[in-house]
Amino acid sequence: MAGLAALLCFIWIPISALADDPYRFFDWNVTYGDIYPLGIKQQGILINGQFPGPDVFSVTNDNLIINVHNSLPEPFLISWNGVQQRRNSFEDGVYGTTCPIPPGKNFTYILQVKDQIGSFFYFPSLAFHRAAGGFGGIRILSRPLIPVPFDEPAGDFTVLIGDWYKANHTDLKAKLDFGKRLPFPDGILINGRGPNGYTITVDQGKTYRLRISNVGLEHSLNFRIDGHKLILVEVEGTHTLQTTYTSIDVHQGQSVSVLVTADQPPKDYYIAVSTRFTTTVLTSTAVLHYSNSNQPVSGPPPSGPTIQIDWSLNQARSIRTNLTASGPRPNPQGSYHYGLINTTRTIRLASSAGLVNGKQRYAVNSVSFIPTDTPLKIADYFNISGVFRIGSISDSPTGQGIYLDTSVMPADYRAFIEIVFENHESIVQTWHIDGYSFWVVGMDGGTWSAASRNEYNLRDAVSRCTTQVYPKSWTAIYVALDNKGMWNVRTEFWARQYLGQQFYLRVYSPVQSIRDEFPIPKNALLCGRAAGRRTRPL
Repeated sequence: MAGLAALLCFIWIPISALADDPYRFFDWNVTYGDIYPLGIKQQGILINGQFPGPDVFSVTNDNLIINVHNSLPEPFLISWNGVQQRRNSFEDGVYGTTCPIPPGKNFTYILQVKDQIGSFFYFPSLAFHRAAGGFGGIRILSRPLIPVPFDEPAGDFTVLIGDWYKANHTDLKAKLDFGKRLPFPDGILINGRGPNGYTITVDQGKTYRLRISNVGLEHSLNFRIDGHKLILVEVEGTHTLQTTYTSIDVHQGQSVSVLVTADQPPKDYYIAVSTRFTTTVLTSTAVLHYSNSNQPVSGPPPSGPTIQIDWSLNQARSIRTNLTASGPRPNPQGSYHYGLINTTRTIRLASSAGLVNGKQRYAVNSVSFIPTDTPLKIADYFNISGVFRIGSISDSPTGQGIYLDTSVMPADYRAFIEIVFENHESIVQTWHIDGYSFWVVGMDGGTWSAASRNEYNLRDAVSRCTTQVYPKSWTAIYVALDNKGMWNVRTEFWARQYLGQQFYLRVYSPVQSIRDEFPIPKNALLCGRAAGRRTRPL
C-alpha cells in the first residue's frame, strides 16, 4: 500500500473523475522474449511475459492507471486503438502526442474510458514494434444498470487476428528504412498462434461473445466458424442491428463483436481466418472445442470469400446502428440525429504511393509525414516554434508529386464536418482517427462528387473509429469535432503509416478551459526541444 500511495503522489489523476468513477490499476513490464508463432524462433515483445499481452478489462467511465515499465533497449510507446482520450490527447501514445518511454524507465498512462463501451485493442506505436507483438485486447463493459440488447453470454473471448512475418521486426524496419517495400506476409496468427494453435472451449447449447480485432500489418481478413452462424452485435463501441453472417470481414485495425451459439453436434470445429483481396490466399485455423466432444477437427477448413469486393462492400453497407439500444453514443449539438446536422466543412483525403529521393514513401494529399524531434502536442502546449506548421496539408488532393513535411491540419473545436477518403489505388485501405468515433455515411466505387451525398445513410449509419476504403473507391464519414487536442489520422496499413501516410488534426479553440481540455499531465515525459521544462507544480 505504501508503494501505491507513492505512485498516486506522482501521477496526475483528474480529481473530478476519481470522485465519481472507479479506477483500476495495471502494472506492465515490457520485455523481449523468444516466441514461436509460425514454428521458428523470433524475438517478440512480451507484456508481463505474455504474447499477446493481457486484456484490459473496464467498465464505462472507469479510470485506468497503467504503469508501463520499458525493459527494452530502445524507446517504447503504447497507443490505445479506439479509446477516445476525452480532453486528453497527451495520453494517446503516438509520437505526435506523447514522448517515448526511455529504456529502463517507466511511464504511467492515465486513461478514462469516458462515455464508451465496446471492443478495442492496444498496440506499440514506435519503431515498427507492432510487427513483434506488444498488442492486446481492450473491453469496455456497460455499467451494470444499463441494458444491453442481448442476453449475457456464457463466455466472452478476445480473438486477435493478423498477418505475420517470420522475419524479426528489426529486419522489416531496416527494409523500410532502406526505402523498400515489404514482401508478402508469411502467415496469419490467431491470438498469437499459428494453425490449430489456439482453442476456444464451449458448452453445447450455450451462446458466447467473440471480440475480434485485426491487429495485423497489412491485410483485410475474413473470419468464420465451420457450421456456425455469427450474429454481429457491436462494432468499435456501437451496438449494431443483429445481423447474421456465415463469415465476416475484419479490415486492418478494426474490431467487431459477434455472438456464436454452440448449437451443432458435439465435436470440434475449425475457426478459419484468411486474407482478402490477395492473389495468394493465406489461411490459418483455430479450434472451437465442444466440452463434450470426442471428435477432433478433420478435413479441410471452411472456405471463405477471396477477391470479391462487391461481397465485402454489401456486407459493410449492411452494418447499421441499433437505434433502440441503450449506451453511450456520439451526441453532437445535443442531438443523436447526425443526418439532420449541417456540416460546415468537407475534407477530401487521397492516398498515394511513390518514390522520394529514390526511396519508397506514402502520402496523404501529396504530403508524406515526417516526425520531428519533439511531439507535436508537447510543442504546441509549450509554444515551441519551428516544430510544425499549421496548415501544412491541404483540405483536398493537390495533384502534386509526393513531398516530405510534418503535416498538421487545423480544425475548429465543436465543428461538424464531412471527410471523404479517396482511394485511387488497387488495394483495400483502412483509415483510423484517434480521439473520435465517426459515422460511416457512405461508400462506393468510382470518384466521389457532391452528387454522391444522395447515397448517404443519414438515419442509422454505424459509428466507429476505423473504416475501410475499397480499391478505386471512396468512403465518406461525418464527425463531430467535440474532443479538443492533437489527433493522429492514419492508414492502418502499417508499412504505409511508417513511411508517411498519416497526419495530425489539430482540433483547437482559443478558449483555455479544463472543461474543454485537461492541462498537461504532471508526470508527462518531456523530450526533444521540451526537455528540461516543467509540466506543472506537483
